[in-house]
Amino acid sequence: MTDAGDAARRRPPEPIALTVLTGFLGAGKTTLLNRLLKDPALSDTAVIINEFGEVSLDHLLVEYIGDNMVLLQSGCLCCTMRGDLVDALETLLRDLDNRRCTFKRVLLETTGLADPAPVLHTMMAHPYLLLRYRLNGVVTVVDAVNGEATLDAHEEAVKQAAVADRIVLTKTDLATEAQREGLLNRLHALNPAAPVLDAAKGEATANRLLDAGLYDPERRIPDVKRWLAAEAYADAHQHGDRHGHDHHHGGDDHGHDHQHLDRNRHDDHIRSFVIVTDQPVPTSALEMFLELLRASHGNKLLRVKGIVQLAEMPDTPVVVHGVQHVFHPTAQLERWPDDDHRTRLVFITRDLPEATVRELFDAFMGRVAPDRPDRAALTDNPLVPFGGR
Repeated sequence: MTDAGDAARRRPPEPIALTVLTGFLGAGKTTLLNRLLKDPALSDTAVIINEFGEVSLDHLLVEYIGDNMVLLQSGCLCCTMRGDLVDALETLLRDLDNRRCTFKRVLLETTGLADPAPVLHTMMAHPYLLLRYRLNGVVTVVDAVNGEATLDAHEEAVKQAAVADRIVLTKTDLATEAQREGLLNRLHALNPAAPVLDAAKGEATANRLLDAGLYDPERRIPDVKRWLAAEAYADAHQHGDRHGHDHHHGGDDHGHDHQHLDRNRHDDHIRSFVIVTDQPVPTSALEMFLELLRASHGNKLLRVKGIVQLAEMPDTPVVVHGVQHVFHPTAQLERWPDDDHRTRLVFITRDLPEATVRELFDAFMGRVAPDRPDRAALTDNPLVPFGGR
């Protein structure tokens, strides 16, 4: 019994779910935060904000825990970011481990100009943070009145919308029907899988924003179908591509160019698509595919997530999650969460054609198109930056 207790104590603690809240300047993040901080659903949540002065805490304050941390009536911990993101996340862990505070999840507010990919990259590239935190999801706030103009003018805003797991639409009560409809169409084209929540209608609750990760927060079991939303990407591809969603179709950029929307230059750089296969994937093929993709195109991978049926262990799938050059260590599930045992890999990319990723995957799976390199050619070629950057 003692040995079992010692073993349990030696195991690293369960990773803490971390949700990133982003949105462009003036989108309404502060208003949303003020509303969320009053919600009892944020109990056991640590919220990292840029400045205390940006949110109204006086009437919510219960006690000061430290120079940059306060406890609110909702049971939520609110702390400011002193220094960089790594310092803030490490400080929270020290306070938690030393029992100065308790929390089970983290909500991180980014600055309005932040490109979300480096923020996610920072967390996932740090060995200790990667051990202690698990990226739960990205929530992006979009202004219904000025949203289209912001997307036109700022590439960062397009990236924020493209990588989101949830999109919160603000100021819909001030926007015209044409503004709302045009923005919704554009957001769906950029990110077909993210549910859009109307803040003015009270849809942006804490539970709906924080319930975006792989694991069902109540039952603590993986909800792969909801997390991947692979069907949404496939449906959008079929709608936008008159040639259909054939795994072996040709052409690298046509999948989004047939949309009827008048798309601007920033939108045209973003691609979202899903690779689906019934064929079990050899572990070595998965590792080499991801490594070569990361080494050759890492800066173009905004987000990658998926579930894979391994040939060696078909009954215990692995979960893949990456941002740019950095991937979480693959997590093995005890069993398939439902009857769908297909491999599904979702990609959100910038300036990386879908066909490039598909051809690379096919090569490692032994499905080689004419005049394309096979797996041996890719791995044995000394000129390929395999394992490098």
